[in-house]
Amino acid sequence: MLLKPNIGYVDLKQVFKTPNPIIGVVHLLPLPTSPRWGGSLKAIIDRAEQEATALAAGGVDGIIVENFFDAPFPKDHVDPAVVSAMTVVIQKLMHMVTLPIGINVLRNDAQSAFAIAACVQAQFIRVNVWTGIMATDQGMIEGRAHELLRYRRELGCDVKVFADVLVKHARPLGSPNLTMAVQDTIERGLADAVILSGWATGNPPSLEDLELASAAANGTPVLIGSGADWENIPKLMTAADGVIVSSSLKRQGKRENSIDPIRVSRFVEATRRSVPSDQTKSISSLSLHS
Repeated sequence: MLLKPNIGYVDLKQVFKTPNPIIGVVHLLPLPTSPRWGGSLKAIIDRAEQEATALAAGGVDGIIVENFFDAPFPKDHVDPAVVSAMTVVIQKLMHMVTLPIGINVLRNDAQSAFAIAACVQAQFIRVNVWTGIMATDQGMIEGRAHELLRYRRELGCDVKVFADVLVKHARPLGSPNLTMAVQDTIERGLADAVILSGWATGNPPSLEDLELASAAANGTPVLIGSGADWENIPKLMTAADGVIVSSSLKRQGKRENSIDPIRVSRFVEATRRSVPSDQTKSISSLSLHS
């Protein structure tokens, strides 16, 4: 029996219309049941719509929506109210922009991310710990790729898995071996793409680590997961296939602020210059839906 070719690999150009996507992040304001929940889902939706619009207008190729301001996070199962709220918000965003949308349910609730993605027809999810064991501020988190890929099959969807390797704000048990971690994530965990970050939000991975990861990935896409800005992106993109970016796009570069359209355009321009592309978008990523 032949293995299905769509498991364990994603064609970035097919998903994002470019082989080197820039993926902006919408950090949702605190959701219901989180410690800083403000009581208004409308306020969350309004800000998310503003940020998605700013990202799309600035020229990014995709968006990840995550419950960033729900900290401190549960380890691997969020409250159903969080799942419900994220589903509502993401559906709203899909009526505003035509960009591919991904989901990250923090800290590591990939099952809920799959469920939301299947319902709203999102294209991908980000998972912080897909394989292995990481020591985090939420405790020990174990990868559950074996369960989650079976769940994806039960849902009957083809949502892609973008999996972090040696994720930020965490430490692996034992001595980290980046090459082996990347290979295990792809070959044993069947991740569709891997993400490499620095040690914390806003810190970039080193060029050397990106080169190691890309060599180990052997053709599976490697994305920069944190710390990219318009100054370092030309260097980092020499060893990566794409980038996930958030903090440097915020007003004054502060993660608590909203997305600044001017900073988005500046980052996109710097990235495009570093990775020449013959792919031109034929339609606007802003939808005309009412």
